[in-house]
Amino acid sequence: MANTKLSAFFSLLLVFCSGIAVGSIGYRVYTTNKNAPPVRAQDPKRDPETRRRELIEEDTREMHLTPDQVDKLQKVYDHTREVFHEANGKFNADVRAAWDGQIAEIKSFLSPEQIVLYDKLRAKRQAQRDENDKKGHHKGGPPPGTK
Repeated sequence: MANTKLSAFFSLLLVFCSGIAVGSIGYRVYTTNKNAPPVRAQDPKRDPETRRRELIEEDTREMHLTPDQVDKLQKVYDHTREVFHEANGKFNADVRAAWDGQIAEIKSFLSPEQIVLYDKLRAKRQAQRDENDKKGHHKGGPPPGTK
């Protein structure tokens, strides 16, 4: 009698553990997206100078650069930064011009009363964008300085 109770207990325990194992494996297979790239931990946001220094250290270590090559590499990174800053400035100016053109074009067909309402609506939308920026949400919207 005691043997039967012990056997029944272990049988139920085995079925319970098997259910856990099969459920875990099934859940893993069901929820895994085969086409998704592996999830990587996000790097904390670093300032550009820190990132530049890390790149130069890694390049020097991995490619066994000489001090002369490191100097040349730094000059290349400096020049690239200048090119990007210049391109970014031109891009911001172009975006600002497009934005201002859009506003002027919309105002061209509005009545004076509607222009006042349009300006209020734009101010409301800008306030919403500013609030989203404070919360760290999407940074879209007009270029800086067009508030």
